[in-house]
Amino acid sequence: MQNNKYLFTSESVSEGHPDKVCDRISDMVVDSYLSKDPFSRVACETLTTTNKVVLAGEIRGPKIPKEEIIEKVRNCIKDIGYDQEGFSWKTANIETFLHEQSADIAMGVDSKDNKDEGAGDQGIMFGYACKETEDLMPAPIHFSHKILRLMAEDRKKKILKGIEPDSKSQVTMLYQDNKPNKVTSIVISTQHSKDLNQDKVKSLVMPYIKKSIPEKYLKDLDPKEIYINPTGQFIIGGPDGDTGLTGRKIIVDTYGGAAPHGGGAFSGKDPTKVDRSAAYVARYLAKNIVSAGVSEKCLIQLAYAIGVSKPLSIFIKLAEGDEDKVENVKKIIDQNFNLSPRGIREMLKLNNPIYEITSAYGHFGRKPSNTGEFTWEKTDKEDLFKL
Repeated sequence: MQNNKYLFTSESVSEGHPDKVCDRISDMVVDSYLSKDPFSRVACETLTTTNKVVLAGEIRGPKIPKEEIIEKVRNCIKDIGYDQEGFSWKTANIETFLHEQSADIAMGVDSKDNKDEGAGDQGIMFGYACKETEDLMPAPIHFSHKILRLMAEDRKKKILKGIEPDSKSQVTMLYQDNKPNKVTSIVISTQHSKDLNQDKVKSLVMPYIKKSIPEKYLKDLDPKEIYINPTGQFIIGGPDGDTGLTGRKIIVDTYGGAAPHGGGAFSGKDPTKVDRSAAYVARYLAKNIVSAGVSEKCLIQLAYAIGVSKPLSIFIKLAEGDEDKVENVKKIIDQNFNLSPRGIREMLKLNNPIYEITSAYGHFGRKPSNTGEFTWEKTDKEDLFKL
């Protein structure tokens, strides 16, 4: 359909958002166990509220003293930047109720008697890539993340003063012929010190909009459509202002609503959980397909059953006009990629402690590091897909 116009909006939340504080702590627990035993099994949920943190979940791995986990929780809170009356790394009451993994679950996913390791649960996982940005991410979520990430970096460097950890962003873009044309509105709500009035908050935040979004998308933006702290002051924030839970920001974590999500959260789960690992490999496949020039966009769905090693189905959708390429892409995947839970982990090196950094500003569209994070963002398999 040509000449179509529509608005699309995505939001992001900062690492100081109460749900993201929980995601960070849960992923810290995953990393703590994987760093001692790369085959640890972890499913950790975190709850935060006014000056309180509660951890619960199932673990199979080395014994780590509660005191060590609690100290690491405090370090997470400190790094995020919370030392406030209602939530402080120094004084928060931290409780942990982590216990051993269910033997029934372990039996279903373990490999024995030459049986390949099965998926840790049933479910559907999606991966997506498109040519809207250099990172092959949808533009609205990409820019929403970038605004908050740059603000957080400068806040921690003491460059951005008076801005506190809890913030949210939202970017609305006009699409024309299925491509982003311009930004039509921006919303940023950020926690701030009591010493700042709203005019000062706006003057501090505005440069990050301009740093994050190319001028070609901003040149026609009406200044009245930039909403910064539209409800007024935002002094009480973080877990003191709202209860946080692990896994409540799954659309922020993925594609901002531009692609489906299977429903399973990522944070707090070791990579035997296909909620996490299969979503990562689906992104990896989609990104390499788009990077290879096969299509302007690619959506992949994988389906798994608990205890079964191979995906039950693989669904691929390319941009309109590229549908005839789908069967060729499927054949390439079948011949070159092992999509069993073990195969995914080995291919992407997921048994390493690489997850705490994923907990804020999106699991996708990030830069692969020299220390093993974000391996699923590499485009090292694009040559396989060049048809």
